[in-house]
Amino acid sequence: MLDLNDLKKSDFYYSLPEDLIAQTPIEPRNHSRLMVLDRKTGSVSHDHFYNLCDHLKKGDTLILNDSRVLPARIYGERPENGSFIEFLLLEQREQNVWEILCRPGKKAKIGSKFVFGGGKLTAEILDVLEDGNRIARFYCGGSLFAVLDEIGQMPLPPYITKKLEDKERYQTVYSRETGSAAAPTAGLHFTLEQLDDLKSRGINIGYVTLHVGLGTFRPVKEENVQDHKMHSEFYVLPPETADLINRTKQSGGRVISVGTTSCRTLESVYKKCGKITADEGSTDIFIYPGYKFGAIDGLITNFHLPESTLIMLVSAFAGYENTMNAYKTAVEEKYRFFSFGDAMMII
Repeated sequence: MLDLNDLKKSDFYYSLPEDLIAQTPIEPRNHSRLMVLDRKTGSVSHDHFYNLCDHLKKGDTLILNDSRVLPARIYGERPENGSFIEFLLLEQREQNVWEILCRPGKKAKIGSKFVFGGGKLTAEILDVLEDGNRIARFYCGGSLFAVLDEIGQMPLPPYITKKLEDKERYQTVYSRETGSAAAPTAGLHFTLEQLDDLKSRGINIGYVTLHVGLGTFRPVKEENVQDHKMHSEFYVLPPETADLINRTKQSGGRVISVGTTSCRTLESVYKKCGKITADEGSTDIFIYPGYKFGAIDGLITNFHLPESTLIMLVSAFAGYENTMNAYKTAVEEKYRFFSFGDAMMII
């Protein structure tokens, strides 16, 4: 029995064979498998994502995160000697000033300058932070985002070791607000045609923006779950989406979050305002078993890493025993795991 007053990281461990970690995205996008978990009974059924409409009702609302991943991994050199450097842009601090990860870090001292893309982009290190991250200012002829689109690589998670042939496959088809360090992966399963089909069946589609930071995916190091500190992420819940959610609730429909990022956005606003209303800001909400949900009625998500904050969020919504049993079943049924893996719908 899970002790909500003494949650341990190890409570959320499960054994995963390495060959179940999806290395490449499936084609077409919506041909991934879909596990459907009933959080009231714990029962599990198996389907494919292209049949998602069979598990929705007219008047339901899907909330999608429209954040777009920045091709934030860039490779360059020191102009004086040509020695290699790698940057990963994490968070924008001001115009063309970013917090970054870099390696090898010993080369990136305050005042050090680097060149990327044959001179299309240059950078200077402004500061070294306590955790080893750097603050860098970038210089280019036009838009930094445009240059990154040209020379940058997708910041794929370390468990994906195969090269991604098409950068757009690590973007959702509805992405539009650039700023994430990682994809909101639950949305990778949708095609534009499927979204149009869902709308034609009376399913509402609403959008929020949460720029996914790498802090979301950092491992939980403390054995006591409550001691883990989440990094903050910027979100926007626009007025039209807030209105749609409130109309859905009033008419008896379900609000189903597509991804943990959409869930964290809605629950952050609900916790802050006591209701769903237009809002924007930063959130470091940490959802784990014992949390009382106020905004969502369903969740579509991928299968997450053992002992991660994401599996803790899923356990809070679906129930701990239901979640761990569903993951055990997913391993037995050889579902594909993590960013390019299969989907789970919890209702």
